[in-house]
Amino acid sequence: MIQLQIIVSGEVQGVGYRYYTQMKAIQFGITGWVRNLQEGGVEILASGSKADLESFVDEVRRGNPFSTVDHIEVLETEKTETYKSFAIKY
Repeated sequence: MIQLQIIVSGEVQGVGYRYYTQMKAIQFGITGWVRNLQEGGVEILASGSKADLESFVDEVRRGNPFSTVDHIEVLETEKTETYKSFAIKY
């Protein structure tokens, strides 16, 4: 299992992007969370297999029809917690 921190910038707040991210995470068996950032982007912490995470990152990069993803930064992180599901943090 790999854990990634993903920072997404663009028009990703107020357009259903976190719900889209959660839906895709469930589809690919990814655990972790997604939350809005104060500066207007979204942060994602995602854990899963390499193949599932690659597919998930492709979908996150694409975004939903209402969002515009300008930039995505993906960093592999040390796994400090184990998540059982994928949550939207508020």
